[in-house]
Amino acid sequence: MISKEQFSQRINALSPSITIAISTLARELKAQGKDVLSFSAGEPDFDTPAKIKEAAIAAIKQGATKYTAVAGIVELLEAIVFKLKRDNNLEYKKEHILVSNGAKQSLFNITQALLDEGDEVIIPAPYWVTYPELVKYAGATPVIVDTCERHGFKITPKELEDAITPKTKMLILTSPSNPTGAVYSKEELQNLAKVLEGTDIIVVSDEMYEKLLFDGTEFTSAAAISEDMYQRTITVNGLSKSVAMTGWRMGYLATPNEELVKNMIALQSQSTSNINSITQYASIPALLGEVDEDIEKMRQAFEMRAHTAVKLFNAIDGISVSKPKGAFYLFVNIRDLTNNSMEFCEKLLQNYGVAVVPGIGFGKEGYFRFSFATDMVTIKEGIRRIEKFVKKFYN
Repeated sequence: MISKEQFSQRINALSPSITIAISTLARELKAQGKDVLSFSAGEPDFDTPAKIKEAAIAAIKQGATKYTAVAGIVELLEAIVFKLKRDNNLEYKKEHILVSNGAKQSLFNITQALLDEGDEVIIPAPYWVTYPELVKYAGATPVIVDTCERHGFKITPKELEDAITPKTKMLILTSPSNPTGAVYSKEELQNLAKVLEGTDIIVVSDEMYEKLLFDGTEFTSAAAISEDMYQRTITVNGLSKSVAMTGWRMGYLATPNEELVKNMIALQSQSTSNINSITQYASIPALLGEVDEDIEKMRQAFEMRAHTAVKLFNAIDGISVSKPKGAFYLFVNIRDLTNNSMEFCEKLLQNYGVAVVPGIGFGKEGYFRFSFATDMVTIKEGIRRIEKFVKKFYN
């Protein structure tokens, strides 16, 4: 029998997501026949665009079902190079790209290839739940910088400067943000870049939601700020969110450091090897801009949902929310009601059948994350139930 004492130190140090309790309870209630509305999903409710499906079917019919190069087929790598130039004004070669099983594996490859025990990684909070766990699994130390709503939940140059120590190896930025929907402007990125000048700090820029922007917000890639930022930045992206391809598992990273890419390819070759061959061929139309109209329709729908949900939440006494600039989440402020987001979310689910994610899971207490990646009728009903819950238990 294998005992817990025989587990590796790395796996023992890995924390399960704090949101598991909510997800487990939601499943239990559904199994009991309860009416549960879930706003915890981090995936679009739209179907994958038809052109992508057609490309996948064509690949199957043509027998493209064999192993590929670990980094990805040449056609896919070239399509990513084209996309990064067209959308982000970034110049890469195919040797600068590694395709992985979603952006999560891209981030895993990065942290495993670059971090050692004693290294520190600056992570602004609220953060995506996976960032600190990947850092810890690599043996490094997450340095959490608490951002405030007044600054749009974005790290300021002063906060960044204060967090840097001789042990700082990496900064993780995400724009648009999960869970807040915050987007760094070009000027804000320039000011952060000035703080990093003269250091060896690596920037990991998670840009997964870049296509989902609202109210005329413009997107700027961190690597496009300057030559200095280009050289120090690893850009992480994929097709899960903007192209509704969550289950296809396609993420990628780009860096001008070919030796680093080779090392990460070696790591991936010893774990998963190449990603699904069919997914690779299916991804090409999305990267070449052939489904831009589909993306725009989804973006418009998300924008309309965001406006509606923000208005409804801000009409509830004791609750407030800032309008997101992108992604498909609201980070809802409940500090006037409680500073225990886990208890709030559990009671809400148990009593009114609404599943949202406690802010403490994202490193920020007194909030919850509400995903509006669902239809308008469900959104309105969910917020109506939340209002009834607040009036009964907190007012």
